[in-house]
Amino acid sequence: MANVAPPLKKSHAAGGWGALRSCGKHLLKSGSALTGAMTLLKANQSDGFDCPGCAWGDPEHGSSFEFCENGVKAVSWEATARRATPAFFAQHTVSELRGWTDYALENVGRLTEPMRYDAKTDRYLPVSWDEAFAEIGAELRALASPDEAEFYTSGRASNEAAFLYQLFARAYGTNNFPDCSNMCHEASGVGLTQSLGVGKGTVLLEDFERADAIIVIGQNPGTNHPRMLGDLRRAAQRGARVAVLNPVRERGLERFADPQAKIEMLRGGSTSIATHYFQPKLGGDMAAIRGVAKIVLMRDAEARAAGEPGLLDDAFIAQHTTGLDAWRAEVEATSWGQIEDQSGLTFDEIQTLAEVYLGAERVIATWAMGVTQHRHSVITVREITNLLLLRGHVGREGAGLCPVRGHSNVQGDRTVGINENAPEWFLAALEREFGVAVPREPGHNVLHAIHAMTEGRARAFIGLGGNFARATPDTELVAEALRRCRLTVQIATKPNLGHMAVGEVAFLLPCLGRTEIDRDAAGKSQIVTVEDSMSMVHGSGGINKPASPHLKSEIAIIAGMAAATVGSERIDWAGFAADYDRIRDAIARVIPGFEDYNVRVRRPRGFRLRNAAAEREWNTPSGKAEFSAAPLPAEIEHQQARRRKSAYVLQTFRSHDQYNTTIYGMDDRYRGVYGERRVVFAHPDDIAAMGATPNARVDVVGLHEDGRTRVAEDFRLVAYDIPRGCVAGYYPELNAVVPFSEAGDLSDTPLSKSVMVTFRPREAA
Repeated sequence: MANVAPPLKKSHAAGGWGALRSCGKHLLKSGSALTGAMTLLKANQSDGFDCPGCAWGDPEHGSSFEFCENGVKAVSWEATARRATPAFFAQHTVSELRGWTDYALENVGRLTEPMRYDAKTDRYLPVSWDEAFAEIGAELRALASPDEAEFYTSGRASNEAAFLYQLFARAYGTNNFPDCSNMCHEASGVGLTQSLGVGKGTVLLEDFERADAIIVIGQNPGTNHPRMLGDLRRAAQRGARVAVLNPVRERGLERFADPQAKIEMLRGGSTSIATHYFQPKLGGDMAAIRGVAKIVLMRDAEARAAGEPGLLDDAFIAQHTTGLDAWRAEVEATSWGQIEDQSGLTFDEIQTLAEVYLGAERVIATWAMGVTQHRHSVITVREITNLLLLRGHVGREGAGLCPVRGHSNVQGDRTVGINENAPEWFLAALEREFGVAVPREPGHNVLHAIHAMTEGRARAFIGLGGNFARATPDTELVAEALRRCRLTVQIATKPNLGHMAVGEVAFLLPCLGRTEIDRDAAGKSQIVTVEDSMSMVHGSGGINKPASPHLKSEIAIIAGMAAATVGSERIDWAGFAADYDRIRDAIARVIPGFEDYNVRVRRPRGFRLRNAAAEREWNTPSGKAEFSAAPLPAEIEHQQARRRKSAYVLQTFRSHDQYNTTIYGMDDRYRGVYGERRVVFAHPDDIAAMGATPNARVDVVGLHEDGRTRVAEDFRLVAYDIPRGCVAGYYPELNAVVPFSEAGDLSDTPLSKSVMVTFRPREAA
């Protein structure tokens, strides 16, 4: 029988009045409710700022309110009235602050002045910008090699800041660009590039208005990109089928009440989202999609044998693809026993999903980190692509592939050069534009950077936003690696625990937030730009007064460090910081697709970067879309766990009051958790098999065998609807048991959705 989503009580829908109450609570908690509320009116507007949260696209038609509950949290968190002043740091040592929680430390508020770590007092002390830049430049110049420096980028950096940042690092002499995308969607970029020649999704937001079926794999829009629920809701209302593959029952994928739908809100109504909800075991998505393909190919063969039209898009396959026969042979050789055991789904469930696929003329497949944080993630992305290629669902209206990126400009950062292994055409174009030699040797991604720091091969770490120590696996190991560095520089809006992992010389440099006005020397407001998950590039201009008169923009900070490090003889860093149009002009000359950048980005909604695959132009070695003939993995973690006594497979994910490592609050409303974060969700029968009861306290013990002990202490067991043998809990708290030495094949992405663990009662600790 098909695993059809059961109806929930109307009061249990995602969104609705609960979302509105949450918005009000977070605005009030910011201490600046009126400012926050007024600021939201300019969120995702053509004359306002891009939401500092997720990268979901903005609709062309727009509305007066283009924000969601978590967008409200992000804006109120940034626009808070609280301040982390020098007086705060005078009162607390860095050693003391390391013992604070993520939530408590960021809740102190906005940084107000540049700070330098003083080892004698174990405190951050104020420093002038000129002194900070001069010392940073001197430290970088003193390294034995530029490759001893790591230049980390958060996905919130603008295109302009990211372009200037990579130019700085390359002019300095390194391609070391560990980036937040290395920890999330790297597998999407690698897999799509191999299959289609473009490492981005092929859909526009408007395609969701035309799709007959949407297959949602390994993602939770209700928490991670809530505006997507509005598009899924409209699709469901017009009769499109929404098939979900997710090990965990997520409220937002079941029912959604749009807080901006006035009649629905007044009536207390909601809309069913998932027409079918399947719960594969962790890592089982590839096997599930393989099973769908097996049925599709079998049905096609049966139709042709009966003299009926085939079910595949023969013309598309013949003209635009290669490799079908090899993949077909691999699919046919895959047994149903292997498919069912590895996926965790029954034949009937997979058959129902195949019927959804075959019953639609236009199919979108969309996924997130539930797909990309496994060892076999690249071939899973390629398997999803294979399925859509079978019936020509790539490069036409209402259909396509949609990896949903996380942070608001993680895709744009990669587009403008944050890439440890950038293509030759890009490096050559930089040299022509700026007259400087840039290195060709591939640099470090996140895992390479961690290895380099732990081994003493990297001596400096520059963080353009983010919270490297808490976002990465093996929390304590990474924090210790940062403390071993000679130099650490953190560019941020608020203090976080990563900033307390200080090198011998350490700086904390406060920058403007996305919501704040950024004025040039003449007092004119400047804009920056970002790229969303649909490859749309649009402008963003803040409207709020800066949190402190001492703040500088990310661009100005990068320019200041660059001038002090490599000089300004060839590159006018100060000129770029004074006028961001100059940066955009340079990008337009270096990167195809950005022609007339300064003109087009000032149009409502901006412009879309060309996606060759969406136009059925395939930049692959064969010149065609390439089917992948990879076999299923011989065994994945949940299968391995069955052979080990008391072993389970853990996935880490976000709570509803969280965005990446930023904790907005201590509740997870949709999963029924309030006032705490140290919880592990497990099937009730698994809790019983542990000899425990729901709400028992346990330690989570990592089982990776590399001689290192990994324990996350004192978690509460929560009985939940999740497949047996699979458990889940929040990062960054559980990153302590994720081994950095294990990574995805071809992607180097941490295996945060397939961590082997066991549990021990607290009294045995």
